[in-house]
Amino acid sequence: MMSPFDYAMPEIFLLAAVCVVLLLDIFLTRDLREVTYLAAQASLLATAGVVYTHAFTGNERLVGLGRHYVIDELGGVLKISILLLTMVVFVYARKFLRDQSMWRGEFFVLSLTAVLGMMIMISGYNLLVLYLGLELLALSMYALVAMRRDDGRATEAAMKYFVLGAIASGLLLYGLSMLYGLTGELSIRQIHEYLLGVPDSGANLPLLFTLVFLVAAVAFKFGAMPFHMWLPDVYHGAPTIVTLFLGSVPKIAAFALLMRLLAEGMAPLASGWSQLFLVLGLLSVAGGNLVAIAQTSFKRMLAYSTIAHMGFILLGAMTATHAGYSAAMFYVLVYALTAAGAFGVLVVMGREGFEADSLDDLKGLNERNPWLAFIMLLLLFSMAGIPPTVGFYAKLAVIKAVVDANLVWAAVIMVVMSVAGAYYYLRAIKMMYFDKPEPAPGSGGISVNAETGLDCQIVISLNGVLMLVLGVFPGLLMGVCSMALQASSL
Repeated sequence: MMSPFDYAMPEIFLLAAVCVVLLLDIFLTRDLREVTYLAAQASLLATAGVVYTHAFTGNERLVGLGRHYVIDELGGVLKISILLLTMVVFVYARKFLRDQSMWRGEFFVLSLTAVLGMMIMISGYNLLVLYLGLELLALSMYALVAMRRDDGRATEAAMKYFVLGAIASGLLLYGLSMLYGLTGELSIRQIHEYLLGVPDSGANLPLLFTLVFLVAAVAFKFGAMPFHMWLPDVYHGAPTIVTLFLGSVPKIAAFALLMRLLAEGMAPLASGWSQLFLVLGLLSVAGGNLVAIAQTSFKRMLAYSTIAHMGFILLGAMTATHAGYSAAMFYVLVYALTAAGAFGVLVVMGREGFEADSLDDLKGLNERNPWLAFIMLLLLFSMAGIPPTVGFYAKLAVIKAVVDANLVWAAVIMVVMSVAGAYYYLRAIKMMYFDKPEPAPGSGGISVNAETGLDCQIVISLNGVLMLVLGVFPGLLMGVCSMALQASSL
């Protein structure tokens, strides 16, 4: 028999670990900050072990802690993905923070609190718990973006992110309050049961009005058009390692919010939110790919690329079918891994006092480091959806789900925009392999840092090689996604 707090044991464990890491960092001198890094990595790995024992040792879905929390395989897969991916981020952070004279424990502590917020979002089965997790994540990310206090661009990005994030939080809170007012329930399960009893709920105007606020807030967290205004500026202005973290791990948590709040709690209103996601998804796929073509900053190009990829995830979820949810979950996990690798290459290319940012920094990369250029080639191929990389299968799975939902015209738009979007990825590849490095300081003429640690080299290599392995054997990850959703009755 589980005690009430056993349901949240992974989160309680991580919270205690964060406190230990924080106390360690306070008493350590600058020369011993390596201990903070190792403690943070150990915390993530141990938490992943606790999650595994909680989510996968039983065969049933458990709801407890006053119906506020849920333990299921979907949550287990998403939590372990977040924890392992954050470990990858920390490996890159070790090099970046030293190169940029930012070797402080705050990054690791704030990242761990952000991960805690994501885990609460994933298991939250109550409107207030979902909001609590979301705000813990958001506040941690605001501080991370503004971590470089002497950089005006980072401060400006943090202010934009904070103001627009506050608006999005207000939209979500207003939508949640209206939902509570209409249903009289805070529990996801109870809301679902209430909506099943509402006759013709798909035409109920107060419910549809509520749905608009909730969908807008979810779209903001994904960075989908037209709620994308924060994303390019924050990606460009934040330190590269913060952009790496922001552009990969929280997308998994945003998917969890979508699944808990809309796909599960408001499943009876699927006809309403799926139409909104159809519009937002197509806008994102088209707008993100077209605007990315005009970018000269590699980070801004990846920002608009992110918008297009988020459109695919929304379109997969839009189908409101098991196949669509599986395809969307597969896509978000693949994208998070791919984005971490792409920004990781920028971290490896950086050196003391210099961050690789412009597309020109990629020029001649093959001459300077052929293996790193090959890794970036695999990552860009995956983003473009070129076989045999895993990105091709991810796009194919979503497009197939959309076609099966009798939306062939939407699938055609997705294919056409993907082909148009391949241009800017191929342009970056052309710069790496066919352009000569520029001799100007801080441009493509820089040499790739030879002092990159062995751990960073191994992780970036695995990051790229996984694009091929998962592309050749996509059923490994797709099977996990499908079984997790099936076990969670989605």
